[in-house]
Amino acid sequence: MSEFWESNFKEKKAMWGYEPTDVAKSTAEFFKEKGLQEILIPGIGYGRNAKPFIKNNQNVAGIELSKTAIEIANNHFNDVVKIYHGSVAELPFDSKKYDGIFCYALLHLLDEKERLQCIKNCYNQLQPGGYMVFVTLSINDMRYGKGIEIEENRYTTVHDVNLFFYNKFKIKQEFKDYGLLVVIEVTEPMKPIKNKPSQIFWKIVCHK
Repeated sequence: MSEFWESNFKEKKAMWGYEPTDVAKSTAEFFKEKGLQEILIPGIGYGRNAKPFIKNNQNVAGIELSKTAIEIANNHFNDVVKIYHGSVAELPFDSKKYDGIFCYALLHLLDEKERLQCIKNCYNQLQPGGYMVFVTLSINDMRYGKGIEIEENRYTTVHDVNLFFYNKFKIKQEFKDYGLLVVIEVTEPMKPIKNKPSQIFWKIVCHK
């Protein structure tokens, strides 16, 4: 998977633009309301979703597989964000505990063993009283069922990316030991862009 993303970032650079997602903006505000200051973003990419947290004067660290994405982020943010090069499977990269963890569009790229390890690793690096928010694909997304089914609710797309689509049962099963608080479907972006269908995600909130 690292080779896939490295080649994509080399070719397409900031492929999603620099505007943060709607759910990143709302999560940053939620974390601010809760007084959370130290934020970790696994799968930070080139950092677009770090922007609303930085705007709130929250301290942001990230984890990213692609060295090219990290270079883009460092050039854009002038090294304001500390980004560790590696996989979420390698957490922790330091002994620090974080107040808030925001993980966008990463879980559905992993197989079950990797997902469970990612959730566990994030929870272990969360401060008591902290929150973590995962945003991951729903079975109600338009891409569900398309491609080659490799296991239940997991498909290989035409771009050779494996995508897992969550239902509520699977969320409760995988998050039940990690302070599961809220499960809600969200549309991203909230206002549809012309000729570009919105994506349907689950927003999963956990409290330690």
